[in-house]
Amino acid sequence: MSAKVFSKLLGLFVLLLVFQTMVMVMVFGMVEHARGITLRGLSREAFWSGLIALVIALPLAAAVAGRISARLARVGAFARRIAGGELSARLATTGGNDEFSSMETALNRTAERLDADFAELERGRQELAAMLDAMQEAVVAITRDGEVRWSNAVMQRIAGTQIRAGRPLIHAVRDPELLGCVRGALERRELCVGRASLLAPGSIFEVNAAPLPSGGALIVLHDVSSIEAAQKSRREFVANVSHELRTPLTSIQGYVETLIEDPNARPETTREFLEVIRKNATRMNRLTEDLLALASVESPDYKLFLQPTRASALVKDAIQSLGGIVVDSGVKLQSAGAPNELVMADPDAMTQVFGNLIENSLKYAKDGKRIRVGACALASEVQFTVQDFGPGMASEHLERIFERFYRVDKARSRESGGTGLGLAIVKHIVQAHGGRIWAESELGNGASFHFTLPMVQSSLQSTPVTPQTTSSSA
Repeated sequence: MSAKVFSKLLGLFVLLLVFQTMVMVMVFGMVEHARGITLRGLSREAFWSGLIALVIALPLAAAVAGRISARLARVGAFARRIAGGELSARLATTGGNDEFSSMETALNRTAERLDADFAELERGRQELAAMLDAMQEAVVAITRDGEVRWSNAVMQRIAGTQIRAGRPLIHAVRDPELLGCVRGALERRELCVGRASLLAPGSIFEVNAAPLPSGGALIVLHDVSSIEAAQKSRREFVANVSHELRTPLTSIQGYVETLIEDPNARPETTREFLEVIRKNATRMNRLTEDLLALASVESPDYKLFLQPTRASALVKDAIQSLGGIVVDSGVKLQSAGAPNELVMADPDAMTQVFGNLIENSLKYAKDGKRIRVGACALASEVQFTVQDFGPGMASEHLERIFERFYRVDKARSRESGGTGLGLAIVKHIVQAHGGRIWAESELGNGASFHFTLPMVQSSLQSTPVTPQTTSSSA
């Protein structure tokens, strides 16, 4: 660039010198006779004057060309920095009014605008990434070649370190349903929906794979494990209710048909059949009541009227009010003692809790001949215990004992009239109080059912509250 500028300036100066020489020759030719100067002398003078002018012009041309070349070099370096992504680069302007100063100012404004636009794009990208990371769904974008382009935090948590940008998705995900949806989105360029059950142990995902304009695809995974579990629980619940109702209904129907077909049956037989019918009707009535009670405690509208109550009073009332149900069984209901700490409790709901626990223990306590009810104070809560001294149960039952319709001994439970819902109701009531519940047992050493209630805090008031109930795990 500097050589071209220098040659152009030098040519300009040479033309000026030639023009100057021609003018001088003409002028001196006209005044030759007046001064007596010969044409040869005039030529000699013109030559030396042109040579002197050329000697003076050469450094000036070189200086001007060097200055222009330096400014052009700065512009070129600035352009390379901008092309390399350094949008914060700026040209140092001279503050003049020439074309170079105007160009430098215009380039700086262009760079500022580009910097602002790219900064806005980066902020938008970061906000989009933050929003996608905050989603409950797993999101991953892939290229048309099936390589991971981007994934959010949920997807990275599910797939682990195997998924990262630039790596084929098939190397990180092995679920055939998901990969089939991805192929459909990439090849057929249409929205594909499916389900993935092998992506994470115990989890089921709804897969939505949509094609992108760039040729890749966007995959969104929605965890539907809880929905599947709820639907499974609902199906099991309906099946269990149907089974529990069908048994007594079948028995009632059979005995009624027998009585109808034999109107002259002996009074003893008729009385025996009616007693069986009454027993099954009572069982159906208890099942209906427990179903209504369970539906009530599981409802979001279920309310507790909490009030400060002494733990010792709850234990005493449970023994006094429920002692009647063990009178004819030969089992003694004993107190194991309880502290005087205040707990937040609904007395009516606690009566139901103790009643269901004592009734459940009564089914297995006849061998031990006693049931103990007591409580002890912990750091910020009081632990209540209902203990029997019966045969106990194996450890594999402890995790599921509070599920709806779960029975350790189905035959024994049905003989005693159990519905399989009592402990599930207890669990929901305790959790509605903000407490915990669990069971401990060893075969041959009886079973203990423990639950906790929070102690009264000074800031709490004795007012009705709406608790946050949790759905059954069954």
